[in-house]
Amino acid sequence: MRWFIDAEIIPLEPILDEIPQSEWTQVKRYLQDQVRAQGLWGAFLDPKLGGPGFGQLKLALMSEIIGRCMISMTVFGVQAPDSGNMELLAHGGTEAQKERWLWPNFRGEISSAFALTEPFHAGADPTVIGTTAVKDGDQWVINGHKWFITNASVADIVLVVAETNPEGRPHHHASVFVIPAYTPGMEIVRDIGTMAHPDVEYGQYGNHAEIVFRDCHVSDDHLIGRPGDGFVLAQQRLGGGRVHHAMRWLGQAQRALDILCERAVSRESHGRLLAQHQMVQDYVALSHMEIQAARLLTFQTAWKMDRYGAEAVRADLGMIKAHVSKVVLAVLDRTIQVCGALGYSSDLPVEAWYRSTRFGPIGDGPDEVHKSVLARTILKGYKPVTGWPSEHIPSRRPAAEAKWAQLRVAAGVGA
Repeated sequence: MRWFIDAEIIPLEPILDEIPQSEWTQVKRYLQDQVRAQGLWGAFLDPKLGGPGFGQLKLALMSEIIGRCMISMTVFGVQAPDSGNMELLAHGGTEAQKERWLWPNFRGEISSAFALTEPFHAGADPTVIGTTAVKDGDQWVINGHKWFITNASVADIVLVVAETNPEGRPHHHASVFVIPAYTPGMEIVRDIGTMAHPDVEYGQYGNHAEIVFRDCHVSDDHLIGRPGDGFVLAQQRLGGGRVHHAMRWLGQAQRALDILCERAVSRESHGRLLAQHQMVQDYVALSHMEIQAARLLTFQTAWKMDRYGAEAVRADLGMIKAHVSKVVLAVLDRTIQVCGALGYSSDLPVEAWYRSTRFGPIGDGPDEVHKSVLARTILKGYKPVTGWPSEHIPSRRPAAEAKWAQLRVAAGVGA
């Protein structure tokens, strides 16, 4: 994987934006065929779901390599939001739905989007949804407003989360529907300019769209699972995805550190190399320590997930997401600082990485929510005490004296 990405994909980075889409589609398929030949395509799915079943620890290692060049995600068939959507369809779809949407998505024949976030409800609270789906015979009528929906303007299908069972709030009120592109009543209003792409060009992969649903009708066979299963199904697409996100970020962070270090041993300032300045040495050491610590934390979470399942590591998954999103931005920022004007310029890729990665602490649940869940989980392991804390030294003294007297006798002191 490392050789393939470094030799076949990374060299294209300087001209990727200039390659005609029709030509890139053909070349991408050629590269994907090589990945398939190595048995590495769509590696995130279990064997029973059509994948190789590598497990989260091996997937973490793979994701770190893929993170060296994010376009590699599409070449290896693990790009978001498709990978998460496929997991959702694999877990909740009927055989007919899998044949219609999952397997074409898995083979790379169609692409998908996932529409949950709304402009007038906090994205940090997915239990509150304004978009509704009302049953009308064998049809569902969807009305609502979604925004920041990745790839919606180019997707062949959009998985939409809408409220169907208000009485089931907060966790059994929503459902997931598959809406094919160009379905009447689903309007892709625009692709939203972002920090990464302020002058956005409509209809490009990686864009984030605003969608309005006005009496959008879909038949009953477009509902995934049962009415009210939406929240549970949505969780299916998040667990492993957080491990993969974290490791891709760390792959990017390591590549940024490589740029920093190369600059440090090449550039002179005030009569000596940047690498000889203690402040730069601190940047190098701190970045390396943070990356390695974050790697091990993520590997441990992946190992625990393989061993105990996603539900058992829910707090751990939030922890690595919140921690690693900060680590990668810190390393990118130090790299820009050491490279100076060159780092701030678009002559190096770091400034573009920083702009796109800045969404990390916001997307997939803001870091503040993950840290809150982690803290609550940790605090459940503690019981309140009355009076002095359990480590209060004067209060512990009588027990200490009794223990010492016991040990003196047992050891034969003074006998």
